[in-house]
Amino acid sequence: HGPQVPAVNSTVHIYPINGACHRVAPDATAFAYRDAAFATVIAGMWPDPSDNDANTAWVRDYYEATAPLSEAGGYVNFMAGDDQSRIRDNYKGNYDRLVQVKRTFDPENLFHVNQNIAP
Repeated sequence: HGPQVPAVNSTVHIYPINGACHRVAPDATAFAYRDAAFATVIAGMWPDPSDNDANTAWVRDYYEATAPLSEAGGYVNFMAGDDQSRIRDNYKGNYDRLVQVKRTFDPENLFHVNQNIAP
């Protein structure tokens, strides 16, 4: 997919997940993928809005190509605005506990301008 990138601004970041992260239990915090070796970010960036379709397609195609080799979820702050359907996957086994926390402390969903866990 790299050679087909429609804009030179776009890139893929590969971040290692290691060290202290692996020494914390997956259910100790919201982030559950503590056994993963890497986190990737496919960053589509382009200056001209008329190129939106081509660049968005490149990002989605790249994601689809890597998905079979990836975890179902990942680091929530790497999500895009159209990834809301992946919220549960991103929290893995911690999701139900986080919903209970949300229901207790934010039942009106005041804090919703993010990759939201609905109460």
